[in-house]
Amino acid sequence: MDVAYVSALSAFAGSVVGGLTAGITSWLGLRAQARAGQLAREMSRRDDLYKDFIVAASKAWGEAILSNEPQMQELVALYAMISRMRVVSLPRTLACAEKVVDATIDTYFAPNKTIRELHEMVKRGGSEKAAGIDPLKEFSDLARAELQAFTSP
Repeated sequence: MDVAYVSALSAFAGSVVGGLTAGITSWLGLRAQARAGQLAREMSRRDDLYKDFIVAASKAWGEAILSNEPQMQELVALYAMISRMRVVSLPRTLACAEKVVDATIDTYFAPNKTIRELHEMVKRGGSEKAAGIDPLKEFSDLARAELQAFTSP
């Protein structure tokens, strides 16, 4: 075989290998970017859902503590958010959200609180504070942990 052919075949093989390497590297990079974008969108969706739930549940709980008349539209909206959480959230986060809604409904059936009673509950602190004055604490902690799991390697 002629030396020119060997040289030409070597150059051609090098070009093919270089082209394949560049193509595969680009494909893997685009795939990683697409995956990162998908994770960012999923995290953003959950973040928005959890924020909306916290705002709606806080409002519903605030009304429940001062009134015995449930606001059905707000409760239905909370259950709709819980249904959305069933699709995307971890089971323990979902269970905690359900506990928040159950506690809110139970609060409607409890005697109304005065501002003085609320002040005393805050001052007492302890487990009553966590359950009585801040029913969303556990949910917030779980939601934060779930969202942080997206960013950890």
